[in-house]
Amino acid sequence: MSAPAPRLILASASPRRLELLAQIGIVPDLVAPADIDETPGPTEQPRPYAERLACEKARTVASVHADAYVLAADTVVGVGRRILPKTEDEASARRCLDLLSGRAHRVFTGVCIIAPDARVSVRVVEARVKVKRLTQADINTYIASGEWHGKAGGYAIQGRASAFIPAIIGSYTAIVGLPLAETHAMLAGAGYVAASTL
Repeated sequence: MSAPAPRLILASASPRRLELLAQIGIVPDLVAPADIDETPGPTEQPRPYAERLACEKARTVASVHADAYVLAADTVVGVGRRILPKTEDEASARRCLDLLSGRAHRVFTGVCIIAPDARVSVRVVEARVKVKRLTQADINTYIASGEWHGKAGGYAIQGRASAFIPAIIGSYTAIVGLPLAETHAMLAGAGYVAASTL
């Protein structure tokens, strides 16, 4: 009897990433969020920050599950060199929306995969997002929805905030939280075969 195929572990608590993986027929065997310090360094910029967090999350989980494929990701919203927070209160959400209003910004999603043989694959996918000029009524209505809670940059492109975004350049799924084309290619390159394709 052949040995069972190595498991896939998603090192993220994000339900959006689970939903995105399901869209391409991938269902992780286990969801194991990594508990790491996500404080940006004093001079850290958005792209390297997204890459660092994805790698730290993957390594943390792989240290416990060395026999599995570990997939981790982190999404960061950047305005110039500035990293916008994952908003946890209305005041921070309003600050983010005020800052993003009427301008373009970048979203960076870092993806890190660690294979059972300890090979590491890392990629940062960048997308550009244009936000219309927001009125105070727009912001007040969005704040009242509560959708901003815990979201990088204070908004969720897959929800009500889609009404504020006339254009994107790049991967839509990366903005949501996981670039599917790139992640699928990385998993294949690492040797992972989804159970549904066996």
